[in-house]
Amino acid sequence: MKTYKIATIPGDGIGKEVVPEAMRVLDTLAELDGNLKFEWEILSWGCDYYLKNGEMMPENGLEILKNFDQIFLGSVGMPELVPDHISLWGLLIKIRRGLKQTINIRPAKLLKGLDSPLKSPGEFDIIVVRENSEGEYSDSGGRIHSDEDEIAIQNAIFTRKGTERAMRYACDLSNQRSKKVTSATKSNGLSHSMPFWDDVFHDIVANYPQLDQNSVHIDAMAAYMIMKPSEFDVIVASNLFGDILTDIGGAIMGSIGIAPAANLNVTNEFPSMFEPVHGSAPDIAGLGVANPLGQIWTGKLMLDYLGYARLGDHLLEAIEYSLVQGTKTRDLKGQATTKEVTDTIIHYLKTKLE
Repeated sequence: MKTYKIATIPGDGIGKEVVPEAMRVLDTLAELDGNLKFEWEILSWGCDYYLKNGEMMPENGLEILKNFDQIFLGSVGMPELVPDHISLWGLLIKIRRGLKQTINIRPAKLLKGLDSPLKSPGEFDIIVVRENSEGEYSDSGGRIHSDEDEIAIQNAIFTRKGTERAMRYACDLSNQRSKKVTSATKSNGLSHSMPFWDDVFHDIVANYPQLDQNSVHIDAMAAYMIMKPSEFDVIVASNLFGDILTDIGGAIMGSIGIAPAANLNVTNEFPSMFEPVHGSAPDIAGLGVANPLGQIWTGKLMLDYLGYARLGDHLLEAIEYSLVQGTKTRDLKGQATTKEVTDTIIHYLKTKLE
């Protein structure tokens, strides 16, 4: 039996409720399979930690995390008490960059039992591969002067190494799926970074002649994801463009609260980190009504990455079963509690695998 040490950071708000539920599901799967076991260690980092200690995580937090196989993150943020740029850069981005989690993947899939707000969504199944370490979110720039003379500069940094890495990952992933990859660009408006992005994409896809490849401007792609999402499979995008497209993906699925994400260290030098896309939702925290599906689906991504794709597939089936059964939290127009959704998923897994 393989034991995986998982650094577990519930974070803030509903993260403290949905992370334990996802842990219950993953422990159930591991027990039913009999070939793996999760050893969870709770790290109480986040905004509460910041209010007590003046930092989102300990100074040696990255060194602590390097001792684990993977990281399972809940949600981060308490905007009324801690500014978002402090909570984001002090924990999430610090981990992503410090542990070289250079690739972010986020699926958007029309799930059984969940109505898309689109009139004719088609059977879409998209994965966005987002460059996760540089681009528009580079920490380069600054502010000078004041009043009407104040100037803010934000530099977007694109390296060939980082850009190629994301594009190769997207092409390799597409080769395992429908062999269709689309690049999100804006080379008609951003005169340096995006023509560079296009050049690198052209160079990389030349090594994958079997793929159906295309480049689409980000504004058009945002519209196409709403009008005809089923035409996309794997999308590769920069940090900012990927962030925008994946929120659209959550919306067309029916709820941003169910969308998962993985921050991957593709060399396995350091642990990767798995997190739902949703925020901390402080308005419903502690009420027992938070939707756990995003956190549970995130668990599927971790299983896939660890090499247990079959278990991951069963988990996604269980999620769809819960939706078909109508066991939905109120954000999905249901009345179920967080625990009831988890119980339904576990019931399916035990019925399927015992």
